[in-house]
Amino acid sequence: MNIKITGKEVKATEAIKDYVEKKLERIQKYFEEDFDVNVTIRTEKNMQIAEMHVITKANTYRAVTEHRDLYASIDKDIDILEGQIRKAKTKRDRINKEESIRVKENSLSLNEEKEITDEILKTIYYDIKPIAPEDAKLKLEEMKGNNFLTFINVDTGKVNVIFRLKDGKNYGLVEPEC
Repeated sequence: MNIKITGKEVKATEAIKDYVEKKLERIQKYFEEDFDVNVTIRTEKNMQIAEMHVITKANTYRAVTEHRDLYASIDKDIDILEGQIRKAKTKRDRINKEESIRVKENSLSLNEEKEITDEILKTIYYDIKPIAPEDAKLKLEEMKGNNFLTFINVDTGKVNVIFRLKDGKNYGLVEPEC
């Protein structure tokens, strides 16, 4: 396990480094191969933010949390990362099991082909920040590859989605009723 700790506006002390290393031992048991961990700690206003990226050969896992206490933020990140890793491992095990069953079925009937449908194949994690719908539209314009952006509406406090319409010029907004 290769750990890189970076402090922005906060000094990464030996105590913080030792704490992060100790907590990352919980994650190390899930991997047989070596992996990299990038940890960034920073302060915004009175909140301590810890951001962790676990990079393996197969996947990348990311967690960002903020809390008044940096150690609590690190604990939350570890919990989130452990959940993501367990979920990916369970999914990988299930796919491997299905593949072995599929191989048996294919050996019995070579003419039938099965295709995976109605499955969630990709999960993307990102921060949701409170912004105005007009600012969300501008941010979406900057993001050339994306067709939608999820954000918290500062006026209502509810999660909204802004998306590009098929004409490529206009936008739609999804707002919850309740």
